[in-house]
Amino acid sequence: MKNFSPNMLKTFVSCPVKYNLKFNEKITVPQNPAIFEKGKKIHALANYYHRGADISKLETALNEDEKIIWERLKNNEYFSKKCLHSEYPITAKLDEFWIFGRLDAIVEDSENYYILDYKTGSIPKNPEQDFQTMIYLLCANLILLSKKDLNFVYIDLKNNENKLIKFTENLKEIYENKLKNQCEIIMQTKDFEGKENKLNCKFCEYNKICKFI
Repeated sequence: MKNFSPNMLKTFVSCPVKYNLKFNEKITVPQNPAIFEKGKKIHALANYYHRGADISKLETALNEDEKIIWERLKNNEYFSKKCLHSEYPITAKLDEFWIFGRLDAIVEDSENYYILDYKTGSIPKNPEQDFQTMIYLLCANLILLSKKDLNFVYIDLKNNENKLIKFTENLKEIYENKLKNQCEIIMQTKDFEGKENKLNCKFCEYNKICKFI
């Protein structure tokens, strides 16, 4: 497999065994849908909103917590900018590998493009070096051939905060090298073994079929 998404790369780094079961063996394990319900609702509303649809009836179906999150997003300074694309699939070739993902939105003002990513939970601990940031910025950089600056914005809806990462030529080189190196490591891996740190194993959906637990 030579196609890699942020989720695939993050999964491999956190647990090669889970990566192998999920992406090589193609084993799917049911998860509680309630875990993702809030995020799915907010992302769907944001997509309809950016496309100019009437969402008034959908807004009435939100619970109180979801209404607070949705109002935070609607009033966010970046979300309010002109939208170019919403729920937009992206792909780019990186040497022999393909990287891909789906952007929540791309917006713009007179001087900048902004990739938006809405988080109803927590944002990455090191957002500038997160695989999602790297892949999305590299892909968008190929799509948006313009003199405008390119930025990535994590919209932290839980804490009502923004984290902006400005894309530079230096970051571009760092991201390309890191991604190629990580993709090569995965391709060269033959034995997908478990890690010594098993603190997160009890929360993993694959823990009942993992031979390393």
